[in-house]
Amino acid sequence: MTSVTLRPRQFGSRKTFPSKQGAGSAKRDRDMRIVDAHVHLYPPEVNLSPTAWAQAQGERHWATLCTRVRKNGRLVQSFPSVDELLREMDAAGVERVVLQGWYWEKHDTCVRQNRFYAECIQAHADRLSAFATFHAGAGREAVTQEIRRAANEGFSGLGELSPHSQHVSIDDPVWREALVQAGELGLPVNLHVTEPVSKNYPGKVETPLGDFVGLAREFPRTKFILAHWGARLPLDPVLGTEARACANLFYDTAASPLIYAPTVFREMIDAVGADRVLYGSDHPLNLYPKTDDTARLGAMIESLRMTELSESECVAFLSGTIAKLIKIG
Repeated sequence: MTSVTLRPRQFGSRKTFPSKQGAGSAKRDRDMRIVDAHVHLYPPEVNLSPTAWAQAQGERHWATLCTRVRKNGRLVQSFPSVDELLREMDAAGVERVVLQGWYWEKHDTCVRQNRFYAECIQAHADRLSAFATFHAGAGREAVTQEIRRAANEGFSGLGELSPHSQHVSIDDPVWREALVQAGELGLPVNLHVTEPVSKNYPGKVETPLGDFVGLAREFPRTKFILAHWGARLPLDPVLGTEARACANLFYDTAASPLIYAPTVFREMIDAVGADRVLYGSDHPLNLYPKTDDTARLGAMIESLRMTELSESECVAFLSGTIAKLIKIG
């Protein structure tokens, strides 16, 4: 197997990774395309004063997760502007990012973020894609219209959604109709998944793993991207076999360094294949709070040199899988 040692260098809007043909062979450079499939961005009024904004809008759960300060005094995340994100992409060698929405408590907040994202992808169609968000509690008409509008505005999917965090039952008829609509429109759905055995942290919400297998089986036309490695669902001793058999289940790597050891890359790719794994950072979350004062978009890319992956696996999970899912050239 030809392996790739991931030692990124800036190369225009991409990174080059020296690869090895085999033991003792000369190194050769390969232009490696990187698409970050899991990035969050917020409108200017949020960035101006996140805590005050959240209080005024009634988005307490988001505030608990995103505005807190760690015990070492470092912020959980930063709040970059669009221009700052684009500069970070250039510095990290990331060609494109997929902006993920949030599982807001208020549908009006979902709509506001969607309109902001629509402006972003219109202004920077060559660098930014976006997933739209919604709250099923707004009712059938509002949700259906919002999804249709998002599709017409050029959104590539729905997410990051979390019915568990939004206090919506996965049996809710509006939620289920939205998943059918997503399948009909060819919009992948990114779902937040919590690692059940992770340590407790402020704002943690349980997301039963069986729910995701059930959704994948009930909505076979809908492609689901389970965030945060889907809590390693394919490796689960009870549900793993069934999850691996669901070809419409995909897994992103968002926040991986905060949750798992680097070996998770090898374990998960061995379980489901690189063509069902998507690279995602969860930027602007600070993935290395013990060493970094603030979030860095390319931080996890740099750490991938610790992971032995084949060249074809790197091509697939760094850009190939998401490119197929959202049909980008």
